[in-house]
Amino acid sequence: MTWPEVEAHVARGGGIILPTGSTEQHGPMGLIGTDALCATAIAEAAAARCGALVAPTLALTPAPFNTAFPGTLSISEPLFRALAGEVLAGLAAQGYGCIYVLNGHGANIAPLTAAIAGLTPSPPLRLKSWWEFEPVNALRRQWYGDWEGMHATPSEIAITMATHRRVAPPEAALAPPERLSADYIRAHAGDRHGPPDEHRRAFPDGRVGSHSALARPEHGTALLAAAAEAVAADYAELAAAG
Repeated sequence: MTWPEVEAHVARGGGIILPTGSTEQHGPMGLIGTDALCATAIAEAAAARCGALVAPTLALTPAPFNTAFPGTLSISEPLFRALAGEVLAGLAAQGYGCIYVLNGHGANIAPLTAAIAGLTPSPPLRLKSWWEFEPVNALRRQWYGDWEGMHATPSEIAITMATHRRVAPPEAALAPPERLSADYIRAHAGDRHGPPDEHRRAFPDGRVGSHSALARPEHGTALLAAAAEAVAADYAELAAAG
């Protein structure tokens, strides 16, 4: 878009969606940056339904636990919180009718929440991760059950299969990984994983309880549509409240 086109959108009271993801490994068949790719694709599909604009994706975010895997880039949580805060303040200053932050990476949630809390004054603003919506979770449960796991999940890999490309799983990845206990999932929610070398020793192929080989491109198409519909409806509710 040109700046006059953006100015006209803002003048009409239009809002914007800010995708956030990461640049990190996603197992032997998941693309680096899967979190950012999923958030971007869903944001663009939702925006087409609800008339929002889409800001450039914040893809350099905290992922220190994965830096022992080549290709992962991580910035510190304080730096990401400051970066997100400045981006949000800039969007707010330009007068968007509402700001919708669409997240795709668990480790982003705490710093994004802090950045949003520090934004004063603020237009109507909402933070949601694309997997929070029940229509999306219904499909994840139906196809993957407990094998959705925590990282390199079949649902996110299915989306990138549909939007980018399919990587054939190596033979070792055709078998499910070690199943995670409920205690482990609770203790490590929000990507609270250990030091990078220790993390790679525990999960040598990058999968964390996720049976990535269950992913299918047709699943990704359906998950993307379900997430986009849910985000568009949630965005419309936020915009109406403003």
